[in-house]
Amino acid sequence: MINKVILVGNVGQDPDVRSFDGGVKVARLRVATTERIYDQSTKTYKDHTEWHTVTLWRGLADVADRFVRKGSQIYIEGKIRSREWTDKDNIKRTGIEILADEMKLLGRKSESATPIGQYSGGGNMGAGNSSVTPAPHPTSYSEPVTQPSSTSIEEDDLPF
Repeated sequence: MINKVILVGNVGQDPDVRSFDGGVKVARLRVATTERIYDQSTKTYKDHTEWHTVTLWRGLADVADRFVRKGSQIYIEGKIRSREWTDKDNIKRTGIEILADEMKLLGRKSESATPIGQYSGGGNMGAGNSSVTPAPHPTSYSEPVTQPSSTSIEEDDLPF
């Protein structure tokens, strides 16, 4: 079975980044993708914008915290994940998010203070094992496929 999502879009607001006691970071982004749809009846094109919630862990969250801002154009690769929670009014809610495995910063070098490089998350679950090495533009960041274990951080424990 395959659960793969690829998005290219613009960030709608600065990332919401949180840190846990062990130094593990998590970031949440809102990314807009827009497609042009031809309306046969009016013979015109209409833009349709879809908003996606993207969650980044550890090194990817750190990179988002340092370099991603409202308006940044980014490439996200990851998987769809649904979450259920009970809100403050005790109403059961369901949400869909993209759990990112890879992120590339797009756009021209002069548009941001982003260093040109590739993020390597390393195999360790902890934070701080990132390095930036020279690479051609666009800047690419990826994270190991491993996710938090049940003994560390549960997705339901996200502070969002």
